[in-house]
Amino acid sequence: MEFGLSEDQIMLQETVRRFVAEEVPLDLIRKVADGDEAATVKLETDLGVLGLDGLLVTEADGGSGLGVLDAILVQECFGYGIVPARFLSNSVAAYALRDTGSALVNGIATGETRFGIALNDFTSRRDGSGLLIHDDTVAGSTLMAMDVRGATHMLCLANDAIHTGESGAAEPVKTIDRTRAFSKLGLASIDKGIQVRDVDRVFAVACVLMAADTLGAAQCMLDKAVAYAAERQQFGRVIGSFQAVKHLCAEMAAKLEPARALLWHAAHAIDVEDEEALAMAFLAKAHISEVGTFIARTSTEVHGGMGFTDLVGLHYWYKRIGVNRQVMGSPMALRELAARQQGLVA
Repeated sequence: MEFGLSEDQIMLQETVRRFVAEEVPLDLIRKVADGDEAATVKLETDLGVLGLDGLLVTEADGGSGLGVLDAILVQECFGYGIVPARFLSNSVAAYALRDTGSALVNGIATGETRFGIALNDFTSRRDGSGLLIHDDTVAGSTLMAMDVRGATHMLCLANDAIHTGESGAAEPVKTIDRTRAFSKLGLASIDKGIQVRDVDRVFAVACVLMAADTLGAAQCMLDKAVAYAAERQQFGRVIGSFQAVKHLCAEMAAKLEPARALLWHAAHAIDVEDEEALAMAFLAKAHISEVGTFIARTSTEVHGGMGFTDLVGLHYWYKRIGVNRQVMGSPMALRELAARQQGLVA
């Protein structure tokens, strides 16, 4: 049996890929990374026109009613162009709230509701960090919250359940990735009556979306390395003709393609509620994080000294992959989660 994408899925990905190529050039990313508010607002407005945030919202709630596999295809395109989109946060929130009957789900589809997420505490937290809910009050703070700026609601982990609420005091958390903003966040209030118990499955969706972002960024770094090797000349011939450079590019491709298949399988398993879905999601994120790190390093090596210059801009993809490796769990932490899901450890 051939496991591949449908014509609709291929068309969806091609549409988003074309938008990213035409509307989100590296110069725009540079402006966003430098804190240009006008560039950030323009990008958010252009992304809103695509109407992608309602991808995982059911048709009954005004969305597209598509699956997690469709969502990772979109996120891969955003990773390819290192686009600082809220799509990941809104998609995780839409999946988490799909059976709650909350009006927030329709708001995601219409663009009226904009979510940020803070789920990193699921795998690890520093001493003293984490959100605690007692009666109607929320204490504590969570690290590495995403998309806090401009969010109308936050999706957070507290008291071993997922809650929605209004963001409180937020402090910027500096990372090497300047294409996205992370925050140390407290909640000002929580939405009563909205509580998601299936934390594992929601976190799994966040993992595969983050893995898709890394996959896209890694694919772009591979493509850039191949293109550079085909035009850069040394000793009177293009460096791509040298066997050592060929081997580097071939090894990157050989590691990336199986990773894509693993990610597709994990997303499909979530959609069909396969019993191995959670383990596959955690393993996909762990494996792709390591593959992405290898490709980031190797692509930079193919570029030689130019790979370290801001002119080429390769460092934006390199740093995005590096941060993705740790957000939503390191490879070691996620492999432990997968082992627990499979009953291999107590």
